[in-house]
Amino acid sequence: MGCKSNMFETSLMKENLAKNDFQEVQNIEDADFYILNSCSVTHKSDNEAFYHLRAAKHKNPEIINVLTGCIAQIEKDELLKNEFVDYVIGNDEKLNLAKYLNGGSKICVSEVLEQDKFNEIELIDTSKTRASVKIQDGCDNRCAYCIIWKARGKSRSAKPEFIINQINHFADIGFKEIVLTGIHIGQWGKDLGLTFSDIVKDIEEKTHIHRFRLGSLNPNEIDDELLEYLQKSKKFCPHFHLSLQSANDKTLRSMNRFYAAEKFLKQIDKINEMFDLPFIGSDVIAGFAGETREDFELTCKNLEKSGLTKIHTFPYSVRKGTIGEIMEGQVPDSEKAQRANVIKEISRKKYDEFINKNIGKPHELLIEKHRDKHSGNLKGVTENYLTVEVNSDREDLYNTLQPVVITEYKQGKIYGKLL
Repeated sequence: MGCKSNMFETSLMKENLAKNDFQEVQNIEDADFYILNSCSVTHKSDNEAFYHLRAAKHKNPEIINVLTGCIAQIEKDELLKNEFVDYVIGNDEKLNLAKYLNGGSKICVSEVLEQDKFNEIELIDTSKTRASVKIQDGCDNRCAYCIIWKARGKSRSAKPEFIINQINHFADIGFKEIVLTGIHIGQWGKDLGLTFSDIVKDIEEKTHIHRFRLGSLNPNEIDDELLEYLQKSKKFCPHFHLSLQSANDKTLRSMNRFYAAEKFLKQIDKINEMFDLPFIGSDVIAGFAGETREDFELTCKNLEKSGLTKIHTFPYSVRKGTIGEIMEGQVPDSEKAQRANVIKEISRKKYDEFINKNIGKPHELLIEKHRDKHSGNLKGVTENYLTVEVNSDREDLYNTLQPVVITEYKQGKIYGKLL
């Protein structure tokens, strides 16, 4: 469940189990263990995790349920009271999961807030077309809506040589693109006396990967130095994801977000000026505590005039243990949902406009290792993060970079032609 870091760590968990004679099975009735790598960003995600664990026990009463991830880290002392939880494994321990499933304690969770070092475990997974490289863990922010710093601890960076070696390994075994992931990758290097720009330069100059893509960054972490370097890069995919959360200064202050709406709107304009059709995504929370109708309307006005490509939005979910839980001015659920729908419509229009700007334009498409399961077409991702289908019977194009021109956008799908 949850973020790209969890997805990356799930792959690490699978590799660890396979090395220790565990075999993955497709049917829950055949399984000895049901392992859930949980997300705890909202109470809804907690409830979803518990639903899956109960369902596993219902389908196979003999199964051993293992709960790991962020719920396990935060709620560790309470979880074994539930009849559907058999093991509770912390975020650090899960990377060596087999060690904790061979008997011993039913609860293995270390104090993540005391951890100082990044857990450097290499991932070998070759099942995907794009490889994820986790470069950082933890977060030093204390955003009012967020509990994740308690689940992940303080920011910890992978050493540059570990990152470079991992990327070159992926390049050596055939990967054409890597994605940098972490809980807050813009904080990479703080504990090493380095900056995020330093690792970007190392990737450009010391690896032989064809393309690299950045994970989510806070607006104030994309400075002029970084942008100017990325503009000159021969490997960088012009795809940015800005963790905005609001486009209203009052709401940003109450969230403990340290930037101004006007500044990040200018920054988005600058990105659009410096790069050719860059994809600029963002996250926005609708209906945070204290957000009035006027505050929300200003956010919408700023989003509409922004140069964003796509906006991922969701209604604010009160999270127990956060500052936001006790703040005044909680917005009713129905109003939060309605506000989220308004932003989704703004996003839909912006995304459609962006795709139409790309029609007739040439792109470099990384063709995936598997065809689209519905159409049977070849499918891939452009450097600016558009998923494009190509009608071709060529099997030799899997996992290759090919020049295409985007020809059509209909019924939510983008189509292209090989050049």
